[in-house]
Order: sequence, then C-alpha cells, then structure tokens
Amino acid sequence: MTTSVKPTTREARRLQTRSRILGAATAEFKRCGMAGADIGAIVAAAGVAHGTFFFHFPTKEHVVLELESREEARIAAELARFLETPRDIATTLAKTTELVISVEGRLGNLLFKDVLALHFSPSRPQGEAWTDHPVIVALVKEIDRARQDGETHPDVDPFCSAVFFLLSVYGVLSTTPGQAACTTMLRELVATAVRSLEAR
Repeated sequence: MTTSVKPTTREARRLQTRSRILGAATAEFKRCGMAGADIGAIVAAAGVAHGTFFFHFPTKEHVVLELESREEARIAAELARFLETPRDIATTLAKTTELVISVEGRLGNLLFKDVLALHFSPSRPQGEAWTDHPVIVALVKEIDRARQDGETHPDVDPFCSAVFFLLSVYGVLSTTPGQAACTTMLRELVATAVRSLEAR
C-alpha cells in the first residue's frame, strides 16, 4: 500500500507563492505581451518582493515555458478523452487543430503569439526530448494506431508525421493574418496531411 506524501508547510507556501506569481504574470502578459510586461506590476499584483519573481522564474521566458507546458498537458488530456471513442485520422487531426486553437481563447492573442514564438525560438532551453511533449506523444500513438489498422500507408513514420503536422499548425497560427484566412489554411492543412498519410 502506498501512502501519499503531504507537502510541508514551507513547500505548500512556496507553491502558493509560485502560483500567485504565475497568475499575476499571466494577466500582465495577456494585457501587454511578454516583451512589454512590467515585472514591477507582476510582483505588486502577486504581493511578493521583486527578487521572489526571479527566484521562481529566472526570466519572463520561463513564465511562458511553464504556461506552454500546462497548456500542452491540458490539450493532451482533452485529446486522450476524445480518442476514448475510436476516430478516423482526419477527425483526429481536425480535433488536434481545434484544441491548439483553443489555447488562444484561454491565453489571449498577445500571450498566445508569445507562446508560439518561444516554441520556435533559438533561445529555448535545449535538451528537451519529444517525449517531454504530451501532445506529440498522443498524436504519434494515434497515427501509429491508424497505421497498424491499415488506415494509413504502411510506410508512414508516426513520429515524423505528428511533428510535421504540429509544426505546420503552429506555423500557420504564427504567420497567417486574419481569422478567415487562418481557418482556410488550417482546413487545407488537415486535408493535405490526411492525403499524405492515407493508404494508397
């Protein structure tokens, strides 16, 4: 029998402080973007000292990385629930796109663009493995399932297909101005991805 270890009072306070800072930073980043965010406004809203921000988040980018990580986990969980009922690969790719787009609704346009920009930034911390990204893991698993079921071409590489698809979605969202144009591009992207995967 395993017993859960309760955090110490000090650890619980540390986590509460971190959560307050993250909430205040998220609100500030939503309002004026990462570059324009004022650390002074964040620490005032969180009720902490200036140095406490940097203890928890060495840079503004670290805030965005944490938000990205949380959103990835959320998307992966929603995708897993969606896939509890068997779906074809076209429906799965369309749902994945919809879930990525939903992040903008939660974070707002400015912060969403910051998340996408940091995703492609050369200053992003190195050493991440693809298995550190639950959305990629979920999509690789589903494409592999489709390949084994004969829904896609037998030579399809699930990992490359998943990564290329997600990078394309992020690319469209980063570079296509206007909601109508973006929606059209994403719809065509899903159709193109399905054609590249399907059994011949």
